[in-house]
Amino acid sequence: MGEARHVTPVPLTRDGWAPFGWLPVADTDPRDGEQRLDYAWQDVHVNLIGHQRDEVPTVEGGLCCEVLFRHATHTQVVMPLDVTAVVAVAPAGLPMASDSDVDQVRAFVIEPLSAIVLYRGTWHWGPYPMAGESVSLFNVQGLRYREDNDSVDLAALGHPVVVRTG
Repeated sequence: MGEARHVTPVPLTRDGWAPFGWLPVADTDPRDGEQRLDYAWQDVHVNLIGHQRDEVPTVEGGLCCEVLFRHATHTQVVMPLDVTAVVAVAPAGLPMASDSDVDQVRAFVIEPLSAIVLYRGTWHWGPYPMAGESVSLFNVQGLRYREDNDSVDLAALGHPVVVRTG
């Protein structure tokens, strides 16, 4: 493993999350409906998924993000149902091919029942549980996501990202 970048997750805020997607608002909020989900293949799908902590390497002080993923054809909605989780993201427009691209990876803490929306093409990892063994997630994404699941191997670039979990 090359030299790892260390990222400390921050709480979700509308402004902080804005480069990567948006946070749903109440139906009484005047901003409701300003942002829309987008599914180029018209294959919007809802399911329950989960991530296990042992899916990714544990390192001193955190979890190691070795691979980021993105979907060019659709937005994605994710909401932890049972435990506090952490997600790492990078802006959609980045090729994720250089050290300066990897330096733009950010991490956020997502509390249970707090939903996030990822823009089409936003690089992401997780959400993974901050503590404990697993997180259950409400998930809305394209049904054919496996056909649209681009990835970048940060470890192969020599710069995995350690997401601090405490």
